[in-house]
Amino acid sequence: MNRRELLKMIAVATGLPLVGADIAFATQNAATGEAKDHVFSEEDIHFLDEVAETIIPRTSTPGAKDAAVGAFMAVYAADCYTQEQRTSFLSAISIIEDRSRADHKKLFLDLTSAEKQAVLSALDKQAKAEQTPAKPHPFTLVKQLTLFGFFTSQIGATEVLVYDEIPGEFDGRVPYEKGTPAWGTT
Repeated sequence: MNRRELLKMIAVATGLPLVGADIAFATQNAATGEAKDHVFSEEDIHFLDEVAETIIPRTSTPGAKDAAVGAFMAVYAADCYTQEQRTSFLSAISIIEDRSRADHKKLFLDLTSAEKQAVLSALDKQAKAEQTPAKPHPFTLVKQLTLFGFFTSQIGATEVLVYDEIPGEFDGRVPYEKGTPAWGTT
């Protein structure tokens, strides 16, 4: 799977293109000129890991925790999001906790796997109904970074996706057809 396919998959799954991708894939460092006003705590990262693991659980293949997606989300949000996007992303933690307390009278981390799944499914449905391209729902930001972080990690790319270290043999005599990607999928 190449980057373009991954970004399309994230857009289909969340209803919006990956927020912050324009900055993350730019040639300059995303954090240049913008002070990082928030450092994610270990508790935040642990919480994000649990949310990510609920979205991509370990089965016969590794899950999001195995790929340290919570730490990835913290770095990505700190380095690639604008202040407004980072604030929205951080608000997702309290939104998830509030929904957990409202639906189950417990903190998200104290829920069973089924209860966690129910909370996140309800938030996903709410997010798709409420968000606009100009203002993504905070849960959408979490879901996007979970998918992006997992499928671009070594574990996600090599143990879950079909991994082809060398995407075919080189033949310099193949005629180029306009619009053909640099390397395609087979």
